[in-house]
Amino acid sequence: MFRNVRHMIYDLIEWRSQILSGTLPQDELKELKKKVTAKIDYGNRILDLDLVVRDEDGNILDPEQTSTISLFRAHEIASKQVEERLQEEKSQKQNIDINRQAKFAATPSFALFVNLKNVVCKIGEDAEVLMSLYDPLESKFISENYLVRWSSCGLPKDIDRLHNLRAVFTDLGSKDLKREKISFVCQIVRIGRMELRDNNTRKLTSGLRRPFGVAGNCA
Repeated sequence: MFRNVRHMIYDLIEWRSQILSGTLPQDELKELKKKVTAKIDYGNRILDLDLVVRDEDGNILDPEQTSTISLFRAHEIASKQVEERLQEEKSQKQNIDINRQAKFAATPSFALFVNLKNVVCKIGEDAEVLMSLYDPLESKFISENYLVRWSSCGLPKDIDRLHNLRAVFTDLGSKDLKREKISFVCQIVRIGRMELRDNNTRKLTSGLRRPFGVAGNCA
């Protein structure tokens, strides 16, 4: 509602500037005034405010100088115009929603949201945690890896991302939903010495990437 009213106010400000400029021909000025009054009446209607009764030129009718019957007929005409505008807006919105639904139906797409809470695994050194989707029947991965760098202290290397390790596997279509099985696989790669028991720094085996563990959940 706020956005709708804001857009209407912006339109009214723009149209008011055009009217005050004095550069519009009489016919365009008359049409613009009709647009202004129609916009005001429409805004009053959606905000549940009183309907202002106007004449053909958009001027407010004076109840002291206008008969009751004339006021009633003018009120009927104004109410009908506002209702037609409301129905038109509703129809346009429905068409937009239908087109959006048809577009999504033609190109279905799904997503899997993952929120990593913790890595409960005694590694002893820095590691990389890779998560991906895998088809066990076709023996192949069907997504890219979501990578989290884990420190030897048991926390993410990027401490600012603590409790905020989230990923979305997107663009999963109908073909993926029809797969008989899909596994969520987590791989752990240790980064450090060749052997955990190797304390001889002269061997210069720091920074080596070694497979450490793997886990999966099939759905």
